[in-house]
Amino acid sequence: MDNYIIADNFSLLAKLMDIHGDNSFKAKSFANAAFQIEKLTVPLQDTPHEAIFRIKGIGESTGKSVIEMLQTGRFGALEDYLQKTPAGILEMMRIKGLGPKKIATIWKELEIETLGELLYACDENRLLLFKGFGQKTQDSIKQSIEFFLSNRERFLYAEVETFAEQLRDTLSGLFAPAPVALTGAFRRQQPVIDELEAVIGVPIEQVAEKLKAVEGFTQVDNTDDAIILQYREQVKVKIYGVDAPFFARKLFVTTGNDSFLEQFRAHAVDALDTEAASEEAIFEKAKLPFIPACMREGSGEIALAANNALPQLIRTTDIKGIIHSHSQWSDGLQSLEDMAKAAKEQGFEYLVISDHSRSAFYANGLQPERILAQHQQIDQLNSQLAPFKIFKSIEADILNDGNLDYPDDILRSFDLVIASVHSNLKMPEDKAMARLLKAIANPYTTILGHMTGRLLLSRNGYPVDHEAIIDACVAHEVVIELNAHPRRLDIDWQWIPSAIRKGALLSIDPDAHSVAGYGDIKYGTLAAQKGGLTREKNLSSFSKDELEAFLLQRKQRKGI
Repeated sequence: MDNYIIADNFSLLAKLMDIHGDNSFKAKSFANAAFQIEKLTVPLQDTPHEAIFRIKGIGESTGKSVIEMLQTGRFGALEDYLQKTPAGILEMMRIKGLGPKKIATIWKELEIETLGELLYACDENRLLLFKGFGQKTQDSIKQSIEFFLSNRERFLYAEVETFAEQLRDTLSGLFAPAPVALTGAFRRQQPVIDELEAVIGVPIEQVAEKLKAVEGFTQVDNTDDAIILQYREQVKVKIYGVDAPFFARKLFVTTGNDSFLEQFRAHAVDALDTEAASEEAIFEKAKLPFIPACMREGSGEIALAANNALPQLIRTTDIKGIIHSHSQWSDGLQSLEDMAKAAKEQGFEYLVISDHSRSAFYANGLQPERILAQHQQIDQLNSQLAPFKIFKSIEADILNDGNLDYPDDILRSFDLVIASVHSNLKMPEDKAMARLLKAIANPYTTILGHMTGRLLLSRNGYPVDHEAIIDACVAHEVVIELNAHPRRLDIDWQWIPSAIRKGALLSIDPDAHSVAGYGDIKYGTLAAQKGGLTREKNLSSFSKDELEAFLLQRKQRKGI
């Protein structure tokens, strides 16, 4: 059990104690322990038990609880609270704007125990009767509930990836030598997955019979050619069965979305009328080059294929450096030296360190004197790690008025600046756009970070006019980030074709807060492939020498 799980357990217990109105002093002790454990750099599981009690913020009770979790994998006190807390109350804890005190009021005073009841109460303005619930608060809670309810059975691609691979392997072993393949939205690399789909070259009756014996699956529905299963009450799985000669055709029609299939049939009326040995044979019959599964969205890829203009899609191996990363100088988990050495060991040519700026006080943002100290460390590390290079950068907050977080004399000291919005994400679009456009026009802005600030399945994006933002970035030579964190993937892949047509340069950046975060480049690349991005149009595919030249020439053109 790692530190984050232990801290999360303590934090959850503290909130539940507050909701139940129990010992506030004890609740605060667990909350404080959670805060301190999150900051630890050494795993508790590697710490001698007697030393745990000497850690700041860990007392007798919390220390014993840590040891209990490490030894048993369980936390009895938390389990007791979870057992006596209605499921709907636990769901409320995931709604933005609802803290323990508000939830306690909703539960104890309004006797509401489900999100459905709470949504209804918002429609009836019942929350306005209680202290702390103004109109804006109620409207915000209502919007968050609606968003939550519409997404509660959906998953990030990264969340289901491992299970999808296990599912494919399980089915391959169960039905060998019949062909098996994953299909649908997962095969198209969609960032959000409603259900996993697979095709098996066996009649559906035989599929259904064999799957009855597979543990963890419950059949919930069926169609003429598929069965729909629930896996441990979580992700839905749809499995198609088909006679082996029609396997390739079934894989084809279940991979592309409706728009793609409609356009494909319009282009080649009879290409799907007969058996096919492979998907390649289907495209050949349609007189089209093979279109990668990730692009089969009906977004112009058939016209590109017909004109032999399909792009050579970017691959993870095309990424030459880590752009956008955080170290212990701000809110990263590891030291700058460790981040740099790990990047070098993984074969990258450079690291762009971009810790948070001073306005991000919650993330230990850098005051000017700390910037100078960090730059001195970078110079020292560069002399040790050459030819590997650490580029001096900052993730500068875009302030409410569109200015960046430092004056020009400080911004001038960086090799490049990533400008991002982190606060006041509920501006109306006109003010949001004015804010962003001013930041883009700033000559020191090199990269526009996570354009909308969205968190998939958690937070809607900042209201922006994507086309206007792309136009401004092209006009001011600002690179558009494709933030590779699987919960962001921002800019959305659907806007990449427009950005490419207009001449924008993008950058697949992991926004890594630890060495492990470098792996998120994979998810950024999967999203970039959907949008048709090539390595030539991706800044993080530039070699170290190419990036140095790019930054120098840009500064010269900007008069910096």
